[in-house]
Amino acid sequence: MTVTHHVRVHRSEESLPREQQLAWKIAEVAADAVEVEADVVDMIINRIIDNASVAAASLTRAPIVAARAQALAHPVSHGGAGSTIFGLPSRSPFDILSSPEWAAWANGVAVRELDYHDTFLAAEYSHPGDNIPPILAVAQHVRADGRALVRGIATGYEIQMDLVRAICLHRHKIDHVAHLGPSAAAGIGTLLGLDVATISQAVAQALHTTTATRQSRKGEISTWKAHAPAFAGKMAVEAVDRAMRGQTSPAPIYEGEDGVIAWMLDGQTAAYEVPLPAAGEAKRAILDSYTKEHSAEYQAQAWIDLARRLHGAHPELGDPENIARVVLHSSHHTHHVIGSGANDPQKYDPTASRETLDHSIPYIFTVALQDGGWHHVDSYTPERAGRADTVALWQKVITAEDAEWTRRYHSEDPDEKAFGGRVEIELVDGRTIVEEIAVADAHPLGARPFAREHYIAKFRLLAAPVLEPAEIERFLELVQRLPELTADEVREINITARRGLIELDAAPKGLF
Repeated sequence: MTVTHHVRVHRSEESLPREQQLAWKIAEVAADAVEVEADVVDMIINRIIDNASVAAASLTRAPIVAARAQALAHPVSHGGAGSTIFGLPSRSPFDILSSPEWAAWANGVAVRELDYHDTFLAAEYSHPGDNIPPILAVAQHVRADGRALVRGIATGYEIQMDLVRAICLHRHKIDHVAHLGPSAAAGIGTLLGLDVATISQAVAQALHTTTATRQSRKGEISTWKAHAPAFAGKMAVEAVDRAMRGQTSPAPIYEGEDGVIAWMLDGQTAAYEVPLPAAGEAKRAILDSYTKEHSAEYQAQAWIDLARRLHGAHPELGDPENIARVVLHSSHHTHHVIGSGANDPQKYDPTASRETLDHSIPYIFTVALQDGGWHHVDSYTPERAGRADTVALWQKVITAEDAEWTRRYHSEDPDEKAFGGRVEIELVDGRTIVEEIAVADAHPLGARPFAREHYIAKFRLLAAPVLEPAEIERFLELVQRLPELTADEVREINITARRGLIELDAAPKGLF
């Protein structure tokens, strides 16, 4: 049975024993040796495949090239066997390894670059698959087996998603990775079998070092957007190392008079109700998350599906000469974060960065409406964004907040929780076309819910240009045996690029 923890700010003169602090409660969940249930194990396998898919598609992109070069400048540390880096050989005698915190960094960027893996949206939003790179890196470094890795990942998902259910960050312009640092630290704690006291210190340190502003997702969005979760994962690894050495962290980090809640979130009078599994309760949160069929912000997923449906039913809508105005009625979040309500002129700029276009629902809906689909590369090229008929139609697309769609976005009832909306298209001939969609086709309640075969198909599609066929099959066969893997096999949870694809000497030079 889930236990709801009342979390509030405490003045310095108030006594708040460490056992009553949220960091300790999180650590208790992490230290609970409950077994992972079969359906959760299956979903963890799906998400490892999903992460590898998007990492494969990103191997030659500039942020990954830079992060990989940084990782390679840091050799394996003395405390373990080292960790693999996506794209590079990892099987003797040609293995190329790095220290676990830097492998978490490089692999975290690769997973996050295309904004194409799993999501969970509640009071806050998140990509809980970001927990996997740091937990996997540590597992490889300490030579953990598949069962231990599964348990660590289940904890990472559970803690991040429980924090996301309860504590809103974006209202205060704090980036969502502030929930990822603690969850990854907790997951690593589970993996290593650490005690509650040690994990709680790591959780507090990880939170303390991963709170940052949302400017990384505002205006002209930079390449740091992909680096932010990787940084949180790297900090989690370092926080665990520090805690294992007996070092303490700011406390109470959430509830303190000068803590995160008091000064970064809802303030001195704030209180939150945080749900966490009770002792002995299985960690099942991952089953409430959902992945992406399309490489775009999650709130765009359903809109892409609706646009491609309209493309087939009304091909005339792709011509801007036929359109007077397009209004996307959706939730507060969609309108203010990726819609015209953000007041970011860059969301209508055909020269904007890929990261910015990924957070522009007017652009995404326009291209999907004209093309009848979405491609993780072609839909973002400067040539595609700058096409004259696209720019003309794009400028006619606006968003509007709708109270009912906002309510459904925040609903705790999974049967009515929705991330779509209603489109009203006014044509110049006086007609109006109105359609709506609640969830993406790939959502568990959507038209075509993602199952194992869809994750595998996504991996094959994205990996085909960069991996040899034998490497694709090797990875898929290995990861689907995850709970049975030996420590040696866990070290093989990696993908090796085709010969010549990655040119290490061509990487940009830096300080290291």
